[in-house]
Amino acid sequence: MDFGLVLQTDPPASKVISLMKRAERNGFTYGWTFDSAVLWQEPFVIYSQILSNTTKLKVGPMVTNPGTRTWEVTASTFATLNDMFGNRTVCGIGRGDSAMRVAGRKPNTLARISEAMKVIRALGRGDEADLGGTVIRFPWIKPGAELPVWMAAYGPKALKMTGEEADGFILQLADLYLTEYMVKAVKDAAVAAGRSADEVKICVAAPAYVTADDSPEALAHAREQCRWFGGMVGNHVADLVSKYGEHSAAVPDELTDYIKSREGYDYSHHGRADNPDTAFVPDEIVDRFCIIGPVEKHIEKLNALRELGVDQFAVYDMHDAQEATIDAYGSKVIPALNA
Repeated sequence: MDFGLVLQTDPPASKVISLMKRAERNGFTYGWTFDSAVLWQEPFVIYSQILSNTTKLKVGPMVTNPGTRTWEVTASTFATLNDMFGNRTVCGIGRGDSAMRVAGRKPNTLARISEAMKVIRALGRGDEADLGGTVIRFPWIKPGAELPVWMAAYGPKALKMTGEEADGFILQLADLYLTEYMVKAVKDAAVAAGRSADEVKICVAAPAYVTADDSPEALAHAREQCRWFGGMVGNHVADLVSKYGEHSAAVPDELTDYIKSREGYDYSHHGRADNPDTAFVPDEIVDRFCIIGPVEKHIEKLNALRELGVDQFAVYDMHDAQEATIDAYGSKVIPALNA
């Protein structure tokens, strides 16, 4: 199993770079960041420094979107980094929940994401792409260039499109039932489209918090540090409920039931442990969606995720134990999973 580290690009950028270097030393192979131009610093500038300060780490956004940058600019940025450092980037893409809404625009449609994925992937590997009637190609790309595009999804149409078109699937929660349900939907769609089920890489991304023991006090603190994640996922879930309704056969109740008492969301606290808009998230959801507890609990849940077809676990490291979590995974969790 691969392991990734997910960070926000809060200033100073030097800390983001330092944590990514620490992650590589501890056996992590992917470095991901949020991508919302208003809320955080520009990730692609920081990627260049991460790549120059590491040797093998692959980097990318979790996730970018097709609305805040033109597609040829996105592709050129990835391709430039790959030309400088080898094929060490991956384009995670989605609707642009925070990036678009904070800028006063609606998240992108699936149709737009589909078109963007095709253009960005093609241009990033040196092929031609049609930009609405104008066919272009980057003349400076060398042979062998690659740019995998991984799509974030929850809803049935997005899962289907991921299986049909994406190189990887990003699932932002670590619930075993929902992982099994959604991975199956993606792989079934891949097979139905004439692809191999193994052609789509599976990445589960969620907060991980390693505690010294399983005492009520330790677990309570870990839950409070990770509760923000249920609120972040709740934004996407609220959109699904709005589209498909409550108790819809299209979306499992195990995903939607917990947002009934959700009242609103302030993106200024997006992805932060002190987010005041996540009081509606119950402990059960934190335990299901995240991985918290002693090292043994992490190993147990990660083994279960791997059995469900998960190729990578990406650690959302936004809490008060960033370095300790990276080190615990490097010294105990990753060696146990990959022994």
